[in-house]
Amino acid sequence: MKLPDFFDEIPRLRVQDPLARVFGCAEDGVLEYSFADAVRIAGHGCPTVASAYWLTFLALERLYPDALPQRGGIKVEFRDDARSGSSGVIATVVQMLTGAAGGSGFKGLGGRFSRAGLIRSKPELLMPLRFTRLDTREAVDVGADLSVMPDVPEIDGLMKRVAAGRATAEEELRLGSIWRDRVRSLLLEFGRDRAVFMVCPVDHPGHRPGDLQAA
Repeated sequence: MKLPDFFDEIPRLRVQDPLARVFGCAEDGVLEYSFADAVRIAGHGCPTVASAYWLTFLALERLYPDALPQRGGIKVEFRDDARSGSSGVIATVVQMLTGAAGGSGFKGLGGRFSRAGLIRSKPELLMPLRFTRLDTREAVDVGADLSVMPDVPEIDGLMKRVAAGRATAEEELRLGSIWRDRVRSLLLEFGRDRAVFMVCPVDHPGHRPGDLQAA
């Protein structure tokens, strides 16, 4: 499988999954994910998939500054319903990286290592996503503003032609080239731009240590 060369330049996410350790899937439960993995699970690479991968990377980087993120120990809340827009695609990438799942997720072993119910809807959020550590209740809200990305006037016309099944092979290749360049620029040129990728710590004034238990 041949993927774009720039994929190798995008930082990888290393996490520790206690369930992977228990089942002997990875030494000490350490797993590593790349942007290519996000593309594989989504079946395509676009700014939405790129944003889902990178926002998760940044959120976990902020929540675990001195240790590996604990896969399965993170709750993720979505402002938008999973059935609307691109939320389902984002949730697929987020679930792969964090282990958090909806009601159909892994129920655990005797109550341990459960991932079910760790992806939830929270319409009142001001930003699209909130990541919360289950052990400390530290949380961050994250979101991306892609409006600063250079505009490509022809993209709307190409998208309409492809969607209608009227695009030529050359037009499909051109659309793919535009998307590829936008993903590269988004992650490698704007990845640390705080006006594009926003990560905001959340205050929990009502925090009670016993409210949430680590998986």
